[in-house]
Amino acid sequence: MTDSKYFTTTKKGEIFELKAELNSDKKEKKKEAVKKVIASMTVGKDVSALFPDVVNCMQTDNLELKKLVYLYLMNYAKSQPDMAIMAVNTFVKDCEDPNPLIRALAVRTMGCIRVDKITEYLCEPLRKCLKDEDPYVRKTAAVCVAKLHDINAQLVEDQGFLDTLKDLISDSNPMVVANAVAALSEIAESHPSSNLLDLNPQSINKLLTALNECTEWGQIFILDCLANYMPKDDREAQSICERVTPRLSHANSAVVLSAVKVLMKFMEMLSKDLDYYGTLLKKLAPPLVTLLSAEPELQYVALRNINLIVQKRPEILKHEMKVFFVKYNDPIYVKLEKLDIMIRLASQANIAQVLAELKEYATEVDVDFVRKAVRAIGRCAIKVEQSAERCVSTLLDLIQTKVNYVVQEAIVVIKDIFRKYPNKYESVIATLCENLDSLDEPEARAAMIWIVGEYAERIDNADELLESFLEGFHDESTQVQLQLLTAIVKLFLKKPTETQELVQQVLSLATQDSDNPDLRDRGYIYWRLLSTDPVAAKEVVLAEKPLISEETDLIEPTLLDELICYIGTLASVYHKPPSAFVEGSRGVVHKSLPPRTGSSESAESPEAAPSAGQAAEQPAVIPAQGDLLGDLLNLDLGPPVSGPPLAASSVQMGAVDLLGGGLDSLMGDESEGLRSDVGGSPAMGGGGGFAAPGPAVPASMGAPLGSGLGDLFDLTGGVGTLSGSYVAPKSVWLPAMKAKGLEISGTFSRQVGSISMDLVLTNKALQVMSDFAIQFNRNSFGLAPAAPLQVHAPLAPNQSVEISLPLNTVGSVMKMDPLNNLQVAVKNNIDVFYFSTLYPLHILFVEDGKMERQMFLATWKDIPNENEAQFQIKDCSLSADAASSKLQGSNIFTIAKRTVEGQDMLYQSLKLTNGIWVLAELRIQPSNPTLTLSLKCRAPEVSQHVFQAYDTILKN
Repeated sequence: MTDSKYFTTTKKGEIFELKAELNSDKKEKKKEAVKKVIASMTVGKDVSALFPDVVNCMQTDNLELKKLVYLYLMNYAKSQPDMAIMAVNTFVKDCEDPNPLIRALAVRTMGCIRVDKITEYLCEPLRKCLKDEDPYVRKTAAVCVAKLHDINAQLVEDQGFLDTLKDLISDSNPMVVANAVAALSEIAESHPSSNLLDLNPQSINKLLTALNECTEWGQIFILDCLANYMPKDDREAQSICERVTPRLSHANSAVVLSAVKVLMKFMEMLSKDLDYYGTLLKKLAPPLVTLLSAEPELQYVALRNINLIVQKRPEILKHEMKVFFVKYNDPIYVKLEKLDIMIRLASQANIAQVLAELKEYATEVDVDFVRKAVRAIGRCAIKVEQSAERCVSTLLDLIQTKVNYVVQEAIVVIKDIFRKYPNKYESVIATLCENLDSLDEPEARAAMIWIVGEYAERIDNADELLESFLEGFHDESTQVQLQLLTAIVKLFLKKPTETQELVQQVLSLATQDSDNPDLRDRGYIYWRLLSTDPVAAKEVVLAEKPLISEETDLIEPTLLDELICYIGTLASVYHKPPSAFVEGSRGVVHKSLPPRTGSSESAESPEAAPSAGQAAEQPAVIPAQGDLLGDLLNLDLGPPVSGPPLAASSVQMGAVDLLGGGLDSLMGDESEGLRSDVGGSPAMGGGGGFAAPGPAVPASMGAPLGSGLGDLFDLTGGVGTLSGSYVAPKSVWLPAMKAKGLEISGTFSRQVGSISMDLVLTNKALQVMSDFAIQFNRNSFGLAPAAPLQVHAPLAPNQSVEISLPLNTVGSVMKMDPLNNLQVAVKNNIDVFYFSTLYPLHILFVEDGKMERQMFLATWKDIPNENEAQFQIKDCSLSADAASSKLQGSNIFTIAKRTVEGQDMLYQSLKLTNGIWVLAELRIQPSNPTLTLSLKCRAPEVSQHVFQAYDTILKN
């Protein structure tokens, strides 16, 4: 007789009858009654009224009855906590029962009763069971600790259960070890800061020994734990890999994936030259291939994981292409995933096979799959250059089939092929144009319009084709409208005489009749470009386009490394880190692969200085716009400029004066613009004259402004000995074509404590140039000309003049982006010209930048750690002494040098003109051409630029 009869009775007054049966003297009757109670509970009836009667049945040595009562207890203890306390005594007694199965059952049930009141009574029985002589009881107790920790973490820590769990890792029984590892991992996940699984080579050895003998789920727990371990060197990594490799042949796919995860992680530490590395690659392929013979759902999980593995190490499966060929009865989700992996594995060796296969897929019945197959052919063309021609002819064959969606997809991918291989396959454009009328999808229409616009000069009736699209302009999607606008502008620039009406029509449609801001903005930009400077418009719109890259859908490398650490979990199926989909992911730790051994990029330099959040906590030494200090510096400190004001000149801007107020609006956001920089002269551009800057501010002027400012101006200048600071070669700052024939090239230098801007002015126009003047916009360090720009004789055509313009740092301060950006205006008798340039920060390193040793130590400790930035200076083979003397030439002073484990450490300081100190530690390894630079500074935003100065000085 089966147990189904217990679920069929539903008569009234049942509870009362059950009560009587539960209190019966006959064992069989009791057991029947408890079964009926459990059946009622299972179908959702409330039988909590029978709690005391069921609990009385616990006092029995019949294991089946005991299990049933414990089941009832787990369900109702939460709603009847006061009654549940009655059962505690029985638990305590059962934990000392001679039968290990009953002891384990008691412990298991205790862990499942989630009632705070009861937990403290359970500590003693649990402690005994953790030290029980029977391994079955110990392994059950280990899991119970994790459950108890979830209810009351503090209690578990106070009772010392965590230490007992750690001891169980050394247990003689593999199943106990596996459960202890599982429990500790579970607890560690919810408390990422606690270092519970303190793994060392000894404990790893014990885990590896247990790995061979425990059940499959035990093996998964141990492998997942191993994956979180960081071996101390490549030899240890190799020995772990050797002992994990046999798991790859396990029948359970979860064990296989966990083993793959461990191997993928530790392979990072193995040198590619090792024989073992090659062997390991060969061993990884068969288990992954075997996973694909399982049922479709498992195949899909395996394929999603393989997709990650192939992106990280394509060489593992490069010979296994055939496994990923699609079978006719594969479900669509498996087909699409296989297709993706096929493209990732496509190479010159197997491309013929792959293309034949893809062409076959393009004639299937499943529309989604066919589209993806056609896209895949295009991706192969872009990825494997040698196959591009073959791919294009395959796509043309598919277009001839005239199947609408195939044609549309083919046109979209051909557009990408044109972007990758310009001027190679344009002969197919005629065929594409024949299919214009059949295109109804936005992406395909946009692609076709792009092709027509890009190759307008080769298509005789390009204007007619584009005009046909214009008729329903407002019904098109935004993507098509934007593409059409650009294409017609391209056409106009290539054939201006024939298409003037067309371009005016599209511009008015895009600007006046459209309410889409993207379209309107693009329309206005083209309109203004075309009306003010058609030559510039041609340069912008018809510029050389960068070639597109082969793999556009690769997962970003840091995310890929993190996902490799989650192989075999949901994260590897979603291709998202756990933090993206785990609700309230309190315990999600970001994992990453170990650094590669023996490679120069072992520690990627954080290219950017610390984030703005950290910088904000520091008092900003460089005042931001509108800041009080910035305003103070804005005061007109200089005496009126001597000498006659220079004649004003209006800026001719064609139809529209895009700049409005000339330099003011271009350079400064505030209304004062550059007015205050020029000693009392009216602003230029607005209508006043343009004056050369006044002489430097006398030192006495700086003092009354407050103690901080004297420092900021660094008026003392700290003149030292003649220093051979590095001077970069001159580069062109303002090309002649942008300045009506005036070409300016230059560089910056610092000598004997004074900064100068070394300029070469060249006249490439046909008229004489004279009346030169120069002016700087406000900048981060207050750089300003210390004297007028002296060009003694007028500059004749094709003549050049070299000028050294002295600079000081007492100009107005405003934080720029980037920090070392300098905006300059130069005026002559023809016009006013603007340009911006980046000055190297080392011209601001002052001569008294050597800090006392004690002061250095105290300051280094005092600056918070989050202000420290680390950089790599690559390809620089200098000894410590050579580096030190090179840097000293540019006012970077070495305070101390010591050698640690064969590495030379230089401790250095430098000071900027505005009083900011930067402290540095430079690590040099004699055999390694990569130097490591750590910088600490109270204004961390300067660190990136100081690093660039180091890089420049050391390499020149």
